[in-house]
Amino acid sequence: VQLVESGGGSVQAGGSLRLSCAASGSTFSINAMGWYRQAPGKQRELVASIRSGGGSTNYADSAKGRFSISRDNTKNTIYLQMNSLKPEDTAVYYCNQRRVGRYGQWDDYWGQGTQVTVSS
Repeated sequence: VQLVESGGGSVQAGGSLRLSCAASGSTFSINAMGWYRQAPGKQRELVASIRSGGGSTNYADSAKGRFSISRDNTKNTIYLQMNSLKPEDTAVYYCNQRRVGRYGQWDDYWGQGTQVTVSS
């Protein structure tokens, strides 16, 4: 499994960015994909996720109403549209893929991360 993120950068508060994560490998056994972020000195936290079956989504409270996660199954890619960005959104954003392992366990895969910097 390889996850390649793109789309990070620097914007001013109130601006928008769109992150992309292209996944390689089989789509079998994928449970969900999502975006996490980690700011300096803080733990990695979930931003948004999307289930493989049905496409249900889940958002952190901080992301609700501003961020939108979507997927393109034909490209095996997920996106995170981020609007009304705030300085506190500054972090490294990581793409995550969660699979069901051979013994029913969760196996998590991560991208290399992309920096998002929001200036006030």
